Amino acid sequence: MKQTLVRNRQFVLYCIIGASGVTLDFLVYSILLRTGTLQYQAANACGYISGTLLSFFLNARFNFKVQDRMAERLLSFCLVAFLGWVASAGTLYLLVHRAGFDKYLSKLATLAIAVGLQYNLNRLISFRKSIPAKSK
Repeated sequence: MKQTLVRNRQFVLYCIIGASGVTLDFLVYSILLRTGTLQYQAANACGYISGTLLSFFLNARFNFKVQDRMAERLLSFCLVAFLGWVASAGTLYLLVHRAGFDKYLSKLATLAIAVGLQYNLNRLISFRKSIPAKSK
């Protein structure tokens, strides 16, 4: 078990950091719903943005340990997050609007879908190590 954790350290840390982003996402979503501030899709977008920003900064600093091209990396991370949000919003629509499931449990189900998609895209694109410039 320990070898598996060491071998998959980056993914494990990504999941731990992601859990903090997901927690913030779910809290913002829940507060906005409970207070009647927004309907569930708008609350989903606000929660998702909050969790995405937290996850980016924690992953950049503590997991992937990158400090260069931060604006480019943030843009890439946000585009990947947008793909995850589209998957989340579509799944949420199907579960809540079409199937009539609970809004809170449905939100939790959407989070599982986004993790695998976003980890792989972020690892390969957003947080890849910089390639040194070719000398002329």
